[in-house]
Amino acid sequence: MIVFAGVLPASPLLLQSINPEGLPLVERTRQALLEVSEDVAATHPDTILLFCEQKTMYDDAFSINVADPYTAELEAFGDLGYRKTYHPDFSLIDKLQRELRGMGEPVSLTTDATLTHLSAVPLDFLTKHLPDVRIVPIAPSKLDPKQHFTFGKAVSSIAQASSKRIAIIAAGDTAHALNDDSPVPAHPDAKRFDEMLVSLIENRNAVGLLGLEPELIENAKDGLYRQALMLFGALEGIAASPVIHSYEAPFGVGHLVAEFRLD
Repeated sequence: MIVFAGVLPASPLLLQSINPEGLPLVERTRQALLEVSEDVAATHPDTILLFCEQKTMYDDAFSINVADPYTAELEAFGDLGYRKTYHPDFSLIDKLQRELRGMGEPVSLTTDATLTHLSAVPLDFLTKHLPDVRIVPIAPSKLDPKQHFTFGKAVSSIAQASSKRIAIIAAGDTAHALNDDSPVPAHPDAKRFDEMLVSLIENRNAVGLLGLEPELIENAKDGLYRQALMLFGALEGIAASPVIHSYEAPFGVGHLVAEFRLD
C-alpha cells in the first residue's frame, strides 16, 4: 500500500559537502527536506519508489533500474569521499515488471549500479531516518504526458495491492533557464512555467498538468515535469492533500519540496 507521496529536488548544491558557503541561500529548501524526511519516516515505509531520471533512459519505454547494491557517488561535483549504498526491493521490482508488461505498459529493466545526483540527493534526505529502506528507481521516457500519467496509475495499482508499505517520490529540479545564474541560457518562459507547475501541484490539478504547452516546458528546460505526471497518475483516485513546503531558485534552478498527505 502507498503510505507517502512527495516531490523533492535533486540539486547537489543542497548538500553541505558540495556547497557549504551557499547553504544559507537554500535554507528554506533544506529545512523543508528535513521535515519531509521526518514525515516519510513516520509512515514506516519498507520501500521507496523513486521516479527520477537515470543514466539509462529510453525514448519509448519507462525503465526500472536493478542493481545490488546501488552506489551513490558525487565525484563529478568535487566530493570524492561521498559514497552511500542502497539495496533494491527485488520482489517488488519483479512484480512491477511482470504486471506492468501484462497491462501493456512499455517498461524495460536496466542495470546502472552507480546512481547519479538525480537519485543520490533526494535519497540522501529521504533515508536520514530510514537506513534499511529498499529502493526502486523508475525513470521516465520520451512518451507523451498522458502515457506518463497512465504509467503512474498502473504502478499505483500494483503498489496499492502490495502488503508492503510504499513511499512514492517524484524527484528532480524544475526550470533550469530562470536567469543569468542558470546552467543554460535564460528564457522568460521558465519563471512562468515554475509558477504554473507549483500552482498545479498545490491545487492537485491533473488536467492542467497534462495540458501544459510543450513549448513552455521545453523553453523552461525542466527536469521534473514527467516525474510529476507519473506521481499524479499514481495518486489518481487516492484521497490526499497537497502541501507545498518550499520553492526556491537562488542558483538559477528551481527547487520544489512538496508532499501529499494521505487522508
